[in-house]
Amino acid sequence: MVQRLSHLSTTRNRLVSAKKALSVPIKELEPFLQKTVSKKETMLYKANLKSIDSDLNRIDKALKGIVDAEEELKRLFSLITSFSGIGVVTATSIVIATNEFKDIKDPKKFACYAGVAPFTDESGLNIKRSRVSHMANKKVKTLLHLSSMVAIQYNEDLKEFYKRKVEKEHKNKMSVLNAVRNKLILRIFSCVNQGRKYEQNYQRADA
Repeated sequence: MVQRLSHLSTTRNRLVSAKKALSVPIKELEPFLQKTVSKKETMLYKANLKSIDSDLNRIDKALKGIVDAEEELKRLFSLITSFSGIGVVTATSIVIATNEFKDIKDPKKFACYAGVAPFTDESGLNIKRSRVSHMANKKVKTLLHLSSMVAIQYNEDLKEFYKRKVEKEHKNKMSVLNAVRNKLILRIFSCVNQGRKYEQNYQRADA
């Protein structure tokens, strides 16, 4: 099932990339094109975008069908998406990356895999600045970043954490967002490992 999810997810990512490329405003092309050509270009772009949207809709339905048909997948998605900011697309990537949490069970290992957990490179007496592994899954990192942006808007605990660190302690925004991503990972794994959906009164426990 995970392989099927992975295949559909990869296809979906390619379609999303194609959609972004085609969504460049036609106005940017108009200065270089005659009006008649520009109009034809616009119609072609819109037709292609409509086709991509249709394909994305079919893929999303197929993904949902796979999840609904497999009890364990359905359970995992229910737990992961119970936290504000984590949607189906992010949940899909997490399930695929961890192989249904069979290959990666430790949140710290997943954070490293996702390029969220920084580490210090020490060589002899020289200690280099903390960085993330070049082996990190950039797609998962991007999705977690987007999820953290949503979380600091709708989760009161993380919203307060972000504001305190940035406004009162004057911490770097990206550094604080990285901390938020870590918190998201900890809470996702906590919910999965404990077999429970996210609840408000568990916020402080794994903050």
